[in-house]
Amino acid sequence: GIPIELAYAGIKNKTKQEDNLAVKEKFLELHHFSIHILGCGSVLNIKGEVEMDAIVMDGKTLASGAVSAVRNIANPIQLARLVMDKTSHAYLTAEGANQFARSMGIEEVPQESLITEYSRMRWRKNLAPDANPVECQMGKAGTVGAVAVDLEGNLACATSTGGMLNKMEGRVGDTPIIGSGGYADNQSGAVSTTGHGETIMKITLARLILFHMEQGRSVEDASDLGLACMQSRLGGLGGVVTVDPQGHWAARFSSNYMSWAAAQRDIVHYGQYSGEHFTQSIN
Repeated sequence: GIPIELAYAGIKNKTKQEDNLAVKEKFLELHHFSIHILGCGSVLNIKGEVEMDAIVMDGKTLASGAVSAVRNIANPIQLARLVMDKTSHAYLTAEGANQFARSMGIEEVPQESLITEYSRMRWRKNLAPDANPVECQMGKAGTVGAVAVDLEGNLACATSTGGMLNKMEGRVGDTPIIGSGGYADNQSGAVSTTGHGETIMKITLARLILFHMEQGRSVEDASDLGLACMQSRLGGLGGVVTVDPQGHWAARFSSNYMSWAAAQRDIVHYGQYSGEHFTQSIN
């Protein structure tokens, strides 16, 4: 699965000057080794092509970088980070984002290298007139997201996705939208979201959860309140990972299941179904 130990060790062992960037740098490693939706194996749009979205955000400065509808990029999180660090903008999309990637020396890869037999099979299945791509995808392999806090209380989030099964060409979901797919603020917390993007955007799920935390709610209660609002108001399902500046964290979801993992005090916590919480020593 995801080598969360790599991210944890990197953040833990960084110097104070490097800590705030470590949460994002280590996520790149997590993302690179991920077996979920991004890059190779991403879901396909209606034309059978891969388009990806990503966001990163730094809770100390509120700096953010995002990309959407990018093609032929194996690691869209890396590109989002460059938007944050190397431009005066917060968000680049489609061909403009790809042009920027080329100017930064990011290697483009063939579309076919990002497409697996499994993703092609799911694409064909959902071309049928009676198919329901949203229902088919819910609870299955999806968005990859991470939140982290370092020893100084600096927070960050990163989220990346291929979007919804058989989406229209050019469709952009919640992932790259600040406050929807993710948000990080040292004064409150950090959230990364997954689920039905159109629904998440309508209630700005990440920011809604942090609002509840600012009102004194715990990370668990705030996460549950945000997800409950999304389900009661709009019938949407999803999941979140949330952390506060003190290191309290939660992985909560309203879908059938969500694969999650967390590392703290040399212990890895992980689960997939409701009520599951396993632990394992990193050492």
